[in-house]
Amino acid sequence: MIKIGITGSIASGKTTASKILSYKRGPLFSADKAVKKLYRNNNFKKKLAKEFNIKKNSNFKKFLKIKILNNRQSMRKLERIIHPIVRKEMKKFTFTNKRKNTLFYEVPLLIESKLMRYFDVIIFIKAKKEIRAKRFKINGGDKKLFIMLNSKQLSDKKKSKFSDHVVINEKNLNILKKNLLGIIKLYA
Repeated sequence: MIKIGITGSIASGKTTASKILSYKRGPLFSADKAVKKLYRNNNFKKKLAKEFNIKKNSNFKKFLKIKILNNRQSMRKLERIIHPIVRKEMKKFTFTNKRKNTLFYEVPLLIESKLMRYFDVIIFIKAKKEIRAKRFKINGGDKKLFIMLNSKQLSDKKKSKFSDHVVINEKNLNILKKNLLGIIKLYA
């Protein structure tokens, strides 16, 4: 079994790249999807509401976002709660798919979380900060949140050192596809 990790900075195109790479080649684990699933879980939301002192009937995500934007410690606290749960889901995904030839993992903070040893191949999706900020805004994100999330990530130069392949995603979808398909031929 080959485990391929796909990572990149915020709004670099990891999700699109992951879908292209895994299409008809193997199952895909998405850390972002695992987190979204958590936020739909009432017990998880109750735990966060208690942890961050958010009122029961409030707009939960809005107040949590305000808390983490106004206090870096809150972001760290949130990560300490979420990351172990996501890792557990990732291990469950690996076990469930242990008979597959190729597994794909989309993990935004793969290198920052020092998860490199879990993967046979790491593909880093790279794009300039200005392009990523524009994409983030188009997808409904705000500038302050982008700046805060981006600051949590290592530089492209450092991420490149830990990656087997670096794919620049600054042009169009066809170029991205061509570059990714050239890489995946080596493994799947």
